Amino acid sequence: MNLLAPSIASAPPLSISARALSVLAFATCCLAAQAQTGPQLNLPRIELTAGMHRIEAQVASAPLQRQIGLMLRRDMPMQEGMLFIFEEPAMQCFWMKNTLLPLTAAFVADDGSIVNLADMQPQTEDSHCSTKPVRYVLEMNQGWFAKRGIQAGAKLSGSLFTRK
Repeated sequence: MNLLAPSIASAPPLSISARALSVLAFATCCLAAQAQTGPQLNLPRIELTAGMHRIEAQVASAPLQRQIGLMLRRDMPMQEGMLFIFEEPAMQCFWMKNTLLPLTAAFVADDGSIVNLADMQPQTEDSHCSTKPVRYVLEMNQGWFAKRGIQAGAKLSGSLFTRK
């Protein structure tokens, strides 16, 4: 028997802290996103409106869905987008690593009002952040909001925003 290595029978049970579990979960999430071979196209969808303009948004509400987002999408119909839903309002920051489409992110408050908009260039790691805590971020093809005259302060409508 090697005196430097305790026997398995006498080893104490493994104990993993909550912090270690969260680091492991984040690492798993990152590896899954890096290993992704195609875009996520089968997320649930929700209908939103911005004035008279209809939006069909895929809903990314789970951590891995949010992390993958619109990565690897080569095209997206003009009326489509992706709505990222977070558990609590917070400062949200987005980047475009592995995202092939130029997008505009609308950072949206609980009542549906657009806090700020950010144009984002494909395959960059530049950070684009909300100017105040938000629970929702809607990504659309770049130029969609501008072509319709939709700016910060405009309100989105839909079942998510009728709760207040």
